[in-house]
Amino acid sequence: MQFITLNGINLHFQVTGLGDGKPVLVFINSLGTDFRIWREVVAELADQFAIVTYDKRGHGLSDLGEPPYRMADHASDLAALLDHLGVEKAIICGLSIGGQIAQQLYADRPDLISALIFCGTAARIGDSDFWHQRIGNIEANGLEAVADGILERWFTPQFRDPANVKFPGYRTMLVRQPVAGYVGSCAAIAAFDMREKAGQIAVPTLCVVGDQDGATPPEMVKDFAKAIPGARFEIVAGAGHIPCVETPEQLSGLIGDFTAKIAWEQ
Repeated sequence: MQFITLNGINLHFQVTGLGDGKPVLVFINSLGTDFRIWREVVAELADQFAIVTYDKRGHGLSDLGEPPYRMADHASDLAALLDHLGVEKAIICGLSIGGQIAQQLYADRPDLISALIFCGTAARIGDSDFWHQRIGNIEANGLEAVADGILERWFTPQFRDPANVKFPGYRTMLVRQPVAGYVGSCAAIAAFDMREKAGQIAVPTLCVVGDQDGATPPEMVKDFAKAIPGARFEIVAGAGHIPCVETPEQLSGLIGDFTAKIAWEQ
């Protein structure tokens, strides 16, 4: 395990293949998860990329810090980590809130980004009332009280089948996240709105969504992609909100194809 203290936060991260001359690919996980959700995608792509994964503040093994958070706090943590690692340019792939962190990073530190991959995300997700109701519910009753509803939006019925031994593990991952860290990031999502800036994104961009995504439905992500000049939009069949878990080979293939075309065009 690798740890570094940046911005007063002890961050848990993992680096694979950095320094080998390969392009750098950074994965940012979703709300209520840690970087283990990318494990199978990392395994698929490790021959092609140097890969950085990390737990954002308030999640996984990273410090809680002082919630509630701003999206700028999350972006600043990632920028500090990349600066520490000596990464000058990277392809940034973010899932859900991870995609919003990527948008914020592009707004704050565009020098760090060569391309963007958005998975199950948008410039605005839900509204403030929705998120503050969720915050109040979780603060009063804990993550256990909302876990089943969240998991229905995350995963397809097939993945949630009782016979699937993986599913209980992801439920455990969710309910073990620190409540303060989870709701702290909910506050960041509630305040985040980049709809007026999506058209300013000027790097190659791929937007991906599962065909059964219950958190950021395909039409939401498609509309987001339309707002970004030249963005490519892809739907992953047989996946919910977290295609890196349900369909890692398909997602890895899309990432590999997208980045290969970037290299060809450049």
